[in-house]
Amino acid sequence: MDWFENWFDSPYYKILYQNRDEVEAQEFVEQLLAYLQPAPQSTMLDIACGAGRFARQLNSHGYDVTGIDISGSSIVEAKAFETDHLQFHVQDMRHPFITNYFDFAFNFFTSFGYFAHDRDHALAAKSFAVALKKDGILVIDYLNAEYVYNNLVPEETIVRGSYTFNIQRKLERRHFLKEISFVDATHVPRKFTESVAAFSLADFVKMFRAANMSLVGTFGDYSLNAYHPTDSPRLIMVFKKKHV
Repeated sequence: MDWFENWFDSPYYKILYQNRDEVEAQEFVEQLLAYLQPAPQSTMLDIACGAGRFARQLNSHGYDVTGIDISGSSIVEAKAFETDHLQFHVQDMRHPFITNYFDFAFNFFTSFGYFAHDRDHALAAKSFAVALKKDGILVIDYLNAEYVYNNLVPEETIVRGSYTFNIQRKLERRHFLKEISFVDATHVPRKFTESVAAFSLADFVKMFRAANMSLVGTFGDYSLNAYHPTDSPRLIMVFKKKHV
């Protein structure tokens, strides 16, 4: 199994990240919708949707939303909220889902760049594009690689209840690696590694141009301020599917 299948289906993933800023994340989605101005009943795809919190947020505005994720346990959790206009499916982002169907697609919070080989990222980019109608819009929210590298914290200890997570970070072979070590409740040492490609804006433009998509906007943070290559904490990109 790939690292993300093991880690995201692990109960320790939710324990480590239980204190994420949900309010900031929800406000980001609201700002995006205000910027994009989707038509009523637009069809939307949430790629790597996890347990579906942002798919549910999008759906609360009256949009027809589908969430996909490779984590079976996350999709089981998300399916408790399904309606006629909110659906969830287990799906690998590298494989095409529904063709030429969605008005908008979203990939939130660095849910890309997980693969060891560029060909897999190219497959994912093409499957994103294939899912969209002509002139469909894709929003990708990614880490800003230069900012992350300049602010990298090599070692950190995080305590969550009875768990002490020892974190080590480094850049290796153009991937940011985050090694997570701890002892579980049965006193067994465990270790997981997150790996995210250090893609630049130019890398994304090239990758998605090959998938028939053009960059039409960038932002540098969740308040949708302008993107700056060294100072912005995020790289938020808006792509549009071109006419064939």
